[in-house]
This record gives sequence, structure tokens and C-alpha cells, in this order.
Amino acid sequence: MLAVRSRFAPVAKRTFASQAEATVAPADKKYKVVVVGAGPGGLSVSSTLSKMLGKDQVAVIDPSQYHYYQPLWTYVGGGLKDFRESVRPMESVVPEKADWIQQRVIKLDPDNNQVKLNDGKTVGYDYLVVAAGIQINWDQVKGLKESLGKDGVTSNYSPESVQKTYKFIKEFKGGNALFTFPNTPLKCPGAPTKIVFLAEEAFRLQGVRDKTNVTYNTSLGKIFGVDHYGKVLQRLADERNINVNFQTELIEIKPDDRKAIFRNNANKEVKSFDYDFLHVAPPQGAPTFIKESKLADAAGFVDVNKLTLRSNKYNNVFSLGDCSNLPTSKTAAAITAESGTLKTNLIAQMEGKDIKAAEYDGYTSCPLIVGRDQLILAEFSGYTGQPMETFPVDQRNVSSVAQYLNMEVIPALYWNGLLNGTWTGPSTFRNIMSPFRKD
Repeated sequence: MLAVRSRFAPVAKRTFASQAEATVAPADKKYKVVVVGAGPGGLSVSSTLSKMLGKDQVAVIDPSQYHYYQPLWTYVGGGLKDFRESVRPMESVVPEKADWIQQRVIKLDPDNNQVKLNDGKTVGYDYLVVAAGIQINWDQVKGLKESLGKDGVTSNYSPESVQKTYKFIKEFKGGNALFTFPNTPLKCPGAPTKIVFLAEEAFRLQGVRDKTNVTYNTSLGKIFGVDHYGKVLQRLADERNINVNFQTELIEIKPDDRKAIFRNNANKEVKSFDYDFLHVAPPQGAPTFIKESKLADAAGFVDVNKLTLRSNKYNNVFSLGDCSNLPTSKTAAAITAESGTLKTNLIAQMEGKDIKAAEYDGYTSCPLIVGRDQLILAEFSGYTGQPMETFPVDQRNVSSVAQYLNMEVIPALYWNGLLNGTWTGPSTFRNIMSPFRKD
């Protein structure tokens, strides 16, 4: 292992930043690689690198006690999966050879190759990987925090309230069922739409659909960003009498009156909707400590090269996943491909090679659940908007096989492949299937 480490090229502290003027105290502890965040991206990277570098070389910083497989939460909210299947103790998934620092990062200092923790200590690094996820801003909608989990108001974006979603659906006796999509970036952008379809189906099965108004108020200009799949989704919404209002953003909840206030962002008209059931996809944004750092772009996300995933400002910093400004959908599927590219390029740089050994093509996937046994397996490049389908079939077609794949097979790949660094997406399978695909 010493031979492996010795071949790494010396680390340049920065490429584009100027040398800090002030003398900075040495870090309390230093690692070759520090990974901020123990979500799927952070664990995939730290697993591979800690196996390669050995003990005491890689640190993972994350305060969480539990790791959640969040794509399962739509099924939890729809009554199709048990919440317990989505959670594991963090200590059981952090790589054995990586040091887990169970603290919260409060400051990134890329000029001095340090991160500051909430306990006052600093951690130094030769290379930094930022995989901190996205921050949910519940306070951005007036009344949301106070309403959540009570009187029919829920969200599949919270580990607490997702466990109440199906309870509220089962208790629903008719009236107005409202669903929202925020006017911000968000993780799993298909999730707000999926729960609309699952709830609408549940209302039919419960015999209350004929006295229920199902309304989906989305801040977007269409039901799904990629028309190849969005046209099918809109047709299904029309067939199932789901009212879709575009460019309509939730700005306030009045729980005492059971009213939700929305603003039409096209004409600025404000309108009140009565609700008996309300599912909220909350506003989200870059974590504050990233937004306040020199690594951020104007929107607060880590500014990276979209092909190599290396920082555009500091050559020893990389980022992936929801906290990066990669112009693709923020999904776990995207992270599979991103992690493969990042690891290849980071290792190449550590060995003094060309970091363009791998380039990320924007691959992402939104498995669009439209019923208990129905799914549209949307796979595409967020860079081009063009399909990047794995299987030699038209994946716009509603499929029970794709539903089984998403409910049972992909979670196993997540826990046993992505988190330990061995699963980096379906590109190999896509290439194998390519000769059989009809364009």
C-alpha cells in the first residue's frame, strides 16, 4: 500500500484561487481525502477510495445517525412499502476503512484545504469531495412547519411525515386533495407527481373518487421536464381527471381554515384552495455552509465542470449529487453514473494523470410511478433531454415489470452495490442491449 500511495502526484493547493494572506492554524487532523456527506454519493466514493488507500486516509463527515434510501419513500407514502425497509444505522453503511466523523460541517475553507466542524475542530485534506445533498427549506412556505403531519397535511420528503401520508390517504373520505411542486430545485423531481397518481388510485379503490377533486399545482410549465415521457404522463393525468395547474406555487398554508395559498408565477395572481388532504413537496436549495463558501456558484451549489465533476475554482475539490450544480435531475440514479466518473477522475489526478479519463454524460432516471403496478421507466440525459434507455423496449409504455424492478431490484443494487462503490449505473447493460434496441 505504501507503494501505491507514493506514486501519487503532489497536491496543488489550488489552481485559480489566490494564496490566503493570513496564517491559519494547522488542522486538528488531516486526511488524504475528506468526503463531506454520507449519502449515496459520499459513501460510494469513500468506499472505493478507502479500500484503495487503506485506514486513516479517508474521512467521511456526516452527523446523521441513520442512512435513508429515499427513493423508497414514494412507495411508503403510497402504502406499498414499510418505512423500515428504507432505513439503516449509519454505522452499518459507512466503509470499514474510512473514519466516520459524526459532526456537522459549518464552514468550507478551500484556500487552506480545511473544513470546520460544529464542535470547533478543523479537518484538513489533500482532496475534498463534497456530497452533502440538498437542504430542505420548510420555513420558505408560511405555515408549513406548523401544519406538517397534522390534519391531512403531509410530505414524502420528511422521514417523519412520510409515515403519515398513507394514513391520511386511507382516512380521506372525499373532498379536495391537493398536491404541490415547488419553484426551486429539488431532489427526485418525479416524486411530487408520483404520489398524485398513487393517491388518486387509492381514492378509486376506497370508493371515494367520485366525490374527490384531485388537483396538482406545480410551479413548472409542464407536468414533466422531458417531453418524451411528459406527454404520456399528461395523457394519463387527463384520463384520470387529475387537474393540473402550471406555474402555480404554494406560498402559505392556513391550517385553521384548511386553506392553501398559491401564486401563479406567470401573472402573479394569488388564489386560495380549500383542502382536505395536502401533500407538499417543500422548497429546497443548497446547504447553507456551501452557499457561504468560495466553492459555490451564484445559486449556492458547488460549481463543478459538468464533464469531469471537478471544481471550476479549486483543482483538488470534486463534487457530485444534489449539492453540485450539474445541470441534470437530482436523483439517486444520476449519482450512480456521477460517482463512477468522479472516482475515475479523482484517482487519475492523484496519480498525476489526465483527469478527463472519464466524462459524465448527464445520465439520470425518474421511475415514474403511475399506479400500484404501473411505472414508466424514464431514463435520459439531463444535459440533452434525450432518452438514454437501458432496455430494448419503448420505456414510455406503462409496465408492471419496470415497477417490480424499481421496487425490489434497484433497492438491492443501492444497498449492496452503490453504497460499497461497485455499482456505477447501467451503462454497461445499455451497451449490451443496444443491438436489440429499435430506434
